[in-house]
Formats: sequence, structure tokens, C-alpha cells
Amino acid sequence: MVRAIDPRPGQPMVEIGPGLAALTQPLVERLGRLTVIEIDRDLAARLRAHPQLEVIESDVLKVDFAQLQQAQAATKLRVCGNLPYNISSPILFHLLPFAAHIEDQHFMLQKEVIDRMVAAPSTGDYGRLSVMLQWRYAMENVLFVPPAAFEPPPRVDSAVVRMVPRPDFAPIDPALLSELVQVAFSQRRKLLRHTLGKWLEARGFGGPFDVQRRAEEVPVAEYLALADALG
Repeated sequence: MVRAIDPRPGQPMVEIGPGLAALTQPLVERLGRLTVIEIDRDLAARLRAHPQLEVIESDVLKVDFAQLQQAQAATKLRVCGNLPYNISSPILFHLLPFAAHIEDQHFMLQKEVIDRMVAAPSTGDYGRLSVMLQWRYAMENVLFVPPAAFEPPPRVDSAVVRMVPRPDFAPIDPALLSELVQVAFSQRRKLLRHTLGKWLEARGFGGPFDVQRRAEEVPVAEYLALADALG
């Protein structure tokens, strides 16, 4: 994973959930200094013994990455981590509003989560996560990690994703887009006229949008255009 991140001395980097420092140590050796976010009190105390680490003892979902960038006097932050599988999506959504403050993100996640993140329309993996993240990031699955790479080995495959914030993203209301996409995929086997169509009618929308499709058949660009028209 360190090779995929390609850390260089002096770069401002933040690692989420360092745990026992398996990724932390090779990173700090290349960077010189590293900021880590760790919620576990005992692990945070252990990490503080490392002179090259700045330890933030906190739930990452409460961390303001804009303030973190300002505190480090950095142009932009690089963010990485082996994200806990059970809260990976909340962490990804928490980071969305801070994309302008971030240069790139590299995360190890359950492979099926990354498959959903990078999925193309008209596939089974394409959904709300795909649309929301592809709106704001260019993403690439850069490394497959088999269970045998861990001790003990998990029952799932893992992978590493690279996420680079798009400079040309559509400036739309993220809350509106999130609600729109959530409604669209709420019953993904049904045609959109049963879900999103009724939602659009309730909002008085009379513009052009084909609701005789399923949610997974609509490209990201069309969801963004619809959110922009509604905004």
C-alpha cells in the first residue's frame, strides 16, 4: 500500500485509524512526520511515544479536515488508512465536504466496497455510493489484497483505492444530490417512475428526465444535471 501512496518527505499526510502502526511506520520513515487519527485511548497513548507522530485522539467522523489543513499550514492534505469495514461508507461521506482541502486519498477497504465506488452504470454494483463519490472524485482500484496478506486472514478480499478530488466537479448542493440518489435507489428493481418520479412530482419538477428506467441505468452526469436543475 505504501508504494501505491508514494509518500515523499515533507508532504502533509493524515492516516486514519493507525492501530498498531503497520502502515504508520513505513509512512513516517518516508515522510519524516505524520499526523494520525486514533479513537482508541490506549493505542493513542502508545502512538504518542513516537516522536515523529502528531496524534489526534478522536472519532474521525468528528474531525474537521479543513481546520486540520490550516493547522498544518498545508496547501492540501494527503489522507490514507486501512479503514474499518463496518464504518467505511460513513467515513467516505464525512470526507466529501473536505475534498477541496485534500490532494488525494488512498484507502484499503473491503473489495466489494471499492467495486461499488468505481462501478459503471447498468451494473449490479452501481448505486448511491457510486454516484456520490464519482461526482467529487476520480477513482481507481489500484491494488488487490488477498486474505492471506493478513494475520489472521479475513473472510473477505480487500483492495486499495486511489481517490483524487475533481477540480471540475459540478457545484451542486450535496444534500440535495444525496436525497435524490437515495430516493432513486430505494427500490432499485422498480422503474424510477415509482420512486424518483413521484418525488420529482412532489417538488413540482416539470423538466425533461426519463423515469421509464431503473436507477442503475442513469449515468452520474444525468443525476448531476437533475440535481442542478432542481437547485
